[in-house]
Amino acid sequence: MNVNWILIIVIGLVGLLVQWKLKSVFAKYSKVLSPGGLTGAQIAQKMLNDNGIYDVQVTCIKGQLTDHYDPTKKTVNLSEDVYRSNSVSAAAVAAHECGHAVQHKVGYAPLRLRTALVPAVNISSKLSMFVIILGMIFIEAFPVLFWVGIAMFAMVFLFSVVTLPVEFNASKRALAWLQSSNSLSQAELGQAKEALSWAASTYVVAALSSLVTLLYYIGIGNSRR
Repeated sequence: MNVNWILIIVIGLVGLLVQWKLKSVFAKYSKVLSPGGLTGAQIAQKMLNDNGIYDVQVTCIKGQLTDHYDPTKKTVNLSEDVYRSNSVSAAAVAAHECGHAVQHKVGYAPLRLRTALVPAVNISSKLSMFVIILGMIFIEAFPVLFWVGIAMFAMVFLFSVVTLPVEFNASKRALAWLQSSNSLSQAELGQAKEALSWAASTYVVAALSSLVTLLYYIGIGNSRR
């Protein structure tokens, strides 16, 4: 079996393990109530206000672990469980998403780059595999088509790499605020850090998966020259 295939399978299994652990940790700390009794929505609003951010709206969306910050609409979108819950998990997630809003306010360079890449990545993520497959079929007649597909997938990989400092920095800002605002005790801060660390691990796995896949396709292209 090709080494790249083995790596793809191993990283896929690690990804499943990380996802399972993430859900397990969040479920565990969703049962631990934060001392101030603030819901995720209230935590988010307080962190925004404390950072002088008044033009960002906190909204409630459907789904589980679907929380995200939208820099184009300036909204902190919290899943229903996070929005209404006053648990440690909810506080950690809400503060993390507000960390992105703080990044936006201060002009954090990796966030600006990631936002700029979104339109191209949306197209590349949808079409890259289709173009690569077509390129493999017609590689003798139109070899450039295959490499166009590779370039598109490389854009997806670049996005996953740029995402890493954005996510880790947002968690750092969240934990610093949760501590300085006395929103969580020292023990609960450790729990929040554990939850956010597992969340960040999913982005690391995604970046590694994209890298191995990219190298696999580059290897195919080089072998057929």
